[in-house]
Amino acid sequence: METKSTLYNEFPLFLKRYFSYKVQKISLNAGFTCPNRDGNKGVGGCTYCNNQTFNPDYCRTEKSITRQLEEGKQFFAHKYPEMKYLAYFQAYTNTYGELEDLKRKYEEALSADGVVGLVIGTRPDCMPDSLLDYLEEMNRHTFLLVEYGIESTDDKTLCRINRGHTFHAAADAVERTASRGILTGGHVILGLPGETHESIVAQAGVLSRLPLTTLKMHQLQLIRGTRMALEYRQHPEDFHLFDVEEYIGLVIDYIEHLRPDLVLERFVSQSPKELLIAPDWGLKNYEFNHRVQKRMKELGAYQGKKYEM
Repeated sequence: METKSTLYNEFPLFLKRYFSYKVQKISLNAGFTCPNRDGNKGVGGCTYCNNQTFNPDYCRTEKSITRQLEEGKQFFAHKYPEMKYLAYFQAYTNTYGELEDLKRKYEEALSADGVVGLVIGTRPDCMPDSLLDYLEEMNRHTFLLVEYGIESTDDKTLCRINRGHTFHAAADAVERTASRGILTGGHVILGLPGETHESIVAQAGVLSRLPLTTLKMHQLQLIRGTRMALEYRQHPEDFHLFDVEEYIGLVIDYIEHLRPDLVLERFVSQSPKELLIAPDWGLKNYEFNHRVQKRMKELGAYQGKKYEM
């Protein structure tokens, strides 16, 4: 393991398997809600969630999907005029709705100039087979990645954060999606209350047994206006907020226990300063990645080094 690119599977290299040109995701807010907010599964949403943390300025529900894409392209195009784009349905639950309405939104995005594929973020309990039938057909003609919020493999944690589904539901959704030949991603939060370094690292092996292509992880962040922020004020002893060096160590241990071919999209998230309570490390994603890579080289660490089949 001598070069940066061999330490772990990086997302930009993964995209090069599918595209001979540079592609950029453009986040969209397509006006969806969530069954954990509207009373179908629960109310109030997940305890950590404030969707304002996801959305760039161009990403507003009062704007059409086409307009959001155009403004997103303007944001990126000055750097790479020849760039193409993936429409990223990000905010809330982007498979939660009537099938015909979902089709209309996805197809509006795909019809935009320069858009070469879709990334759809959703919950594992919001993927009916009828929608998978449609996505399976779409996948034959365009790049498609479906990304599930898994968050944790521990049902006690999922209950505590008011997630509204079990890990079994997540595993089932991942397996049903991947079995259709659709690229399937997962998202987890490292450091949720009640979880330890050891239990978090054990999660890596559990996730590695799922047919995931990509994985996103990020540190637990306390965000203003969330129920978790209130819980933290009332019971700070229930939370362990990592300092940056400790979190780098956790991420490296996690990476070493992951399946070697999993594509790792990110390790940290940056919430807007005005919304973030803690931890505030003052690092951009690429700066954090450089520190992880440097430490991995020092340690002789690499993805899958401690993975057990």
